[in-house]
Amino acid sequence: MLAVELISDSIPPVHTSDPIQRAYDRMVEFRIRHLPIVNEDQFLGLLSENDFIAESDLQTPIGSLALSLVNPYVLEDQHIYDVIRVFYERQLTVVPVLDANKNYSGLITINSLNEYFARLTSVEQPGGIIVLEINNKNNSLAHMAQIVESDNAQILSSYVRTFPDSTRMEVTLKVNKQDISNIIATFLRYEYDIKATFNHTGDNDNSRDRYNSLMNYLNL
Repeated sequence: MLAVELISDSIPPVHTSDPIQRAYDRMVEFRIRHLPIVNEDQFLGLLSENDFIAESDLQTPIGSLALSLVNPYVLEDQHIYDVIRVFYERQLTVVPVLDANKNYSGLITINSLNEYFARLTSVEQPGGIIVLEINNKNNSLAHMAQIVESDNAQILSSYVRTFPDSTRMEVTLKVNKQDISNIIATFLRYEYDIKATFNHTGDNDNSRDRYNSLMNYLNL
């Protein structure tokens, strides 16, 4: 997925001539802490609530403020992973998106990114979750998929977590089968280390908890 596919049109940017009050009201309304500053189609920078928190006169024009952020943005054709990186590195609630000519196209909110990950990790679909701990040299998703498919199941989503200064990694698989006992037995037969398993239905599904754990891991 590309950045342009996640653009939200519901949050308008602010202009240099707008008063701080307008930016403040907009941040409160949309529950965000950042807003792009745009004149015509030109992206001028990203306004943070910290940039005006000490300003007593809320009628002061936004253009008179010194911005603390150095114009963070992504281009329309950048991959979603680049968007995640900018969110993570800058600790943002929105990321501006520019076209090839560096004109402002829109923004991506942290909520739209969360919704994307919810779809990506199939959190709403019933099934089972298997968490494996493996050596990073033996990370063959094809072999893992073969094991899952041997029990007439499919992998709905997967993600990998690495650890600093370690040759081990954690692989989380969500499969479209609630009874995963045979799949677990096959993984054990191939000497995989199973860190955790979860069996659930749609009404008793902690895929959402695993998803929230991922969000916390990413510090988003």
